[in-house]
Amino acid sequence: MKKLLFIFFISIFISCTSEKKETKTTYDFTTTFETSKGTQTPTYPEVITFYENLAEQYDEIHLETIGNTDAGKPLHLVTFNPDGKFDFDAIRKEKTILLVNNGIHPGESDGIDATMMLVRDLANGQKEAPKNVVIAAIPVYNVGGSLNRNSGTRANQNGPEAYGFRGNAQNYDLNRDFIKSDTRNAKAFAEIFHKVQPDVFVDNHVSNGADYQYTLTHLFTQHNKLGHEAGDFLHNTMMPDLEATLLKNNWDITPYVNVFGRTPDSGFSQFMDSPRYSTGYTTLFNTLGLMVETHMLKPYKQRVEGTYALMEALIENIETKHHSDIKSIRKKTHASFVNAKTYPVQWKLDREQETKLNFKGYEGTFVDSDLTGQKRLKYDVSKPFTKEVSYYNYFKATKEVSVPKAYIIPQGWHHIIDLLKLNHVEMKLIENDTIIDVEVYHIKDFKTYTNPFEGHYTHYNTEVTKSLQKIGFKQGDFIVNTNQTAFRYLLETLEPEAVDSFFNWNFFDTILQQKEGFSPYVFEDEAKELLAKNPAWKAEFDEMKANNKEFAESASQQLRWIYKKSNHYEKAHLRYPIFRIVD
Repeated sequence: MKKLLFIFFISIFISCTSEKKETKTTYDFTTTFETSKGTQTPTYPEVITFYENLAEQYDEIHLETIGNTDAGKPLHLVTFNPDGKFDFDAIRKEKTILLVNNGIHPGESDGIDATMMLVRDLANGQKEAPKNVVIAAIPVYNVGGSLNRNSGTRANQNGPEAYGFRGNAQNYDLNRDFIKSDTRNAKAFAEIFHKVQPDVFVDNHVSNGADYQYTLTHLFTQHNKLGHEAGDFLHNTMMPDLEATLLKNNWDITPYVNVFGRTPDSGFSQFMDSPRYSTGYTTLFNTLGLMVETHMLKPYKQRVEGTYALMEALIENIETKHHSDIKSIRKKTHASFVNAKTYPVQWKLDREQETKLNFKGYEGTFVDSDLTGQKRLKYDVSKPFTKEVSYYNYFKATKEVSVPKAYIIPQGWHHIIDLLKLNHVEMKLIENDTIIDVEVYHIKDFKTYTNPFEGHYTHYNTEVTKSLQKIGFKQGDFIVNTNQTAFRYLLETLEPEAVDSFFNWNFFDTILQQKEGFSPYVFEDEAKELLAKNPAWKAEFDEMKANNKEFAESASQQLRWIYKKSNHYEKAHLRYPIFRIVD
């Protein structure tokens, strides 16, 4: 009997212990933003702890770390899926994926707070969870900037009380780094992006530049550049649907007000998001992109609530209106680009096309400044207006390149190869030394900015010349076919004339410097012999001396001209080291 009682009590003890282990800790998920009545934003550790607790409490939420940042801490990715499944390869077969990025500029913390509350409200049932949309979010992208907390660097911004700094741990502006990937942050973002492969991407920001009545402005990726089916859908369906849903929910919104030093009622243009920016980068994979730009002068509470409302409206629209279309539109867009013979790499504003906005602004005038004695712009918020304003949101291509069948990348350019691999570019090794007929670029001309920009002295207005040559390649070099998912990424980075090409970001500056030279006192005798042996050179040389005074009066120019004709002149100088296989 005693033995039976002992076994009975042991069984009860084990059962109770097991139940205790399965019981989850109950957390208070009221955010710092809410407890401060909309005046404060949490610190970086507080944000991560919030999501850790949320993931522990709710099976619908998953938190993971991916990659690293310049601050020595990993990036986090939080995912909300009502099904409790977090394998993105499986998810994308059934659902539309939305990726949200927050805190790229940590002083613009609106999205950090809005996303915390939105994910919580979806998990606890306060908001109806979408059945066809999975929400993935980067809680804080610029970790280093978020840790560099202060209360002064956002000079014109109305709250919160303390916030992070724009520069990251290396003082990079991360929203200029997506294509060049100088930072660990950008490399980690690429890991997340290609893991998630989002259909829609949102980057939350706060705007600057002018005063007006709106709390919310949107900056959709430029629809002409996004292109084809996706560009049409974004411009004609997705954007107006979002505006209508927000208006129904009593939130007014207007396109991002891209003006500085003047008033918006004189008209303004859409911002062109090249691949250095987040939505410009995501465009290269035909993702539908949107930057939220709340207005810096509006109270912080109002801005965060507006960001929340916009993301909620976007999720609602994807769930009820766009879910069944987005994936097929993206696939059709990819096919349209891949099947085209040319690809646009430079753009300019089309002022012959405009959109009329009923813009809600404030009267602004230039008045005498008591401080500087000069004219200053001053808005009068007691004089609101609604005016028809010209908005220029069409761009046209000014430069197109022919699409090659493939690129060949010599293995020595390993930095380029590493970036391509990071972005899931498919490459094939050349197995044996071989000679291949290729199209060769030589850099004809370029300009270079004289001021540093994000760690570079970037080039622009790049021009190339082309020639067909037989080039020897080595075992271990790479052939990269363009007919692949990364089609647009390849064209935008490897075509030197593209705005944000690797060439324009200085990745190939070593080819711009001649490595070998000559001593005139030695070479002049040989130069004379070379002209004697090559009558065509001699005729061209004499014509140059006769018609070009500067050339005729410069011995160094004359000798250099002959030197560049000779076999002494190095082939690598100004020869772009990425080669094209054309039909």
